[in-house]
Amino acid sequence: MAKRTPPPLRFGLIDRAVAVFSPEAALRRLYARDAIERKRGYDAASKGRGTDGWRATGNSADKEITGAGPILRDRMRDLVRNNPMAAQAVQVLVNNIVGTGIRPRAATNDPALNERVDALWKRWSRSCDRHGHTDFHGLLNLAVREMIEGGEVFALARPTSMRAPNVVPLQIELREADHLDSARMDNRPDGVRIDQGIEYDRNGRRSAYWLFPDHPGGTVTVFGRRFESVRIPADRVAHLFERQRVQSRGVPWGTPAMRHIRDLDDWQHAELVRKKTEACLVGIVFGAEEADQGIAPSVEDAEGHRIEQFEPGLIAYARNGKDIKFNQPSSTGGLGEWLRGQQHLISAGFRVPYALMTGDMSQANFSSTRAGLNEFRRMIEQIQWQTVIPMFCERIWGWFIEYAQDAGLLPRGVEIYAEWGPTRFESVNPLQDAQADLLEVRSGFATIPQQIARRGYDPDELLKEAADFNAKMDKLGLVYDADPRKVTKAGLVQTADPNAAPSREPATE
Repeated sequence: MAKRTPPPLRFGLIDRAVAVFSPEAALRRLYARDAIERKRGYDAASKGRGTDGWRATGNSADKEITGAGPILRDRMRDLVRNNPMAAQAVQVLVNNIVGTGIRPRAATNDPALNERVDALWKRWSRSCDRHGHTDFHGLLNLAVREMIEGGEVFALARPTSMRAPNVVPLQIELREADHLDSARMDNRPDGVRIDQGIEYDRNGRRSAYWLFPDHPGGTVTVFGRRFESVRIPADRVAHLFERQRVQSRGVPWGTPAMRHIRDLDDWQHAELVRKKTEACLVGIVFGAEEADQGIAPSVEDAEGHRIEQFEPGLIAYARNGKDIKFNQPSSTGGLGEWLRGQQHLISAGFRVPYALMTGDMSQANFSSTRAGLNEFRRMIEQIQWQTVIPMFCERIWGWFIEYAQDAGLLPRGVEIYAEWGPTRFESVNPLQDAQADLLEVRSGFATIPQQIARRGYDPDELLKEAADFNAKMDKLGLVYDADPRKVTKAGLVQTADPNAAPSREPATE
């Protein structure tokens, strides 16, 4: 049987009217009609009862964020304040992305300069918070939390007037996304434009941010609050947010799960009210006297109207009967499975494993837990190395080096880069992971300093500490089983000094 060929499409009345003003639009309309007739489109793009009500726009990411960003931030913050699952999801993400800190090490060809820079950073990072609450790692923790909960955060380089010896005159100030004057828009004749409070030069590069000095929702009185945004050069601002499209600002991480969390909260509240209502009525007594009928206790208002009230353990009375019927609260089957399914959706929206968000390990075993953690940690490493370190840590390191060189604490004209070491993840099987690390070093896939840095320690400090401790043990004549210089891996005493040069004498037969 020959395949039926659809008849050729012709321009209709509407097509001809559109073609008068825009021939291209009329042609696109014709192509779209042809695709529908020949059924060549994607199922997800089809129109009908199955997709009725599905509204999607072709707006840019920035246009979507302009209208929805403030609402999403406010609602996510409300959920984190009041919903335990949202609060736990944010905490899990912060714990894994930052942990105890992401630590830098100077990476130049001069060991003496590296030691000098690291000592200067260690001293500066203790008091780098503009508000004086924490150190660099605490600032990083708060910045990542703001990125997850509010979608974005701004770090400002603030020079200080204090000239303490060997202290870099720089502090870091964090500002929430609300400080950005998103209503400021402008297109200038010289090619400079301002979009959502971010200023771009004629080449499309960020040149400045327009930020409010005071938080728009702060506790400062209206008459004392500064409503005029201030221009801050872009090289003095670190803007931390996750890019999921070609976009200029970020959105809260749990946005896909917000509706599910809200609906689950409403369902739990309704279910709790239903259970409380059922528990209030114990039974109904039939056959009581007229004066005893009703639900006790009851009161009357000023106009003589009877007011009933419910409380646990009440018994209702009815007329013309000689029996009592006890109330039997109904049970809901499959409640646990349904609740678990909703929580899985919420954890997926936050990109957090279900077991870590809920603490429910009943459905997990060793293999599934490890497989889930591997994928989760791969995502965490991606965020660390592609978002947090380049957009926040590297920017602050650059400011630190710049201000240290301007203050004469470091030599000018020298490019000083940093190697960053995120906190090592806790091992599910410490023995196997330690053996794997050892094999990586012995095979040349990694170095000992890299393995030390992965655990969040400074390799130079650790080696120096180990050398000092070994010297103390030798002075006191102590030998521990963990000392590889004198004890073998099997726990036996070394027969020869591993530091001694090998003998060059020929072997005797």
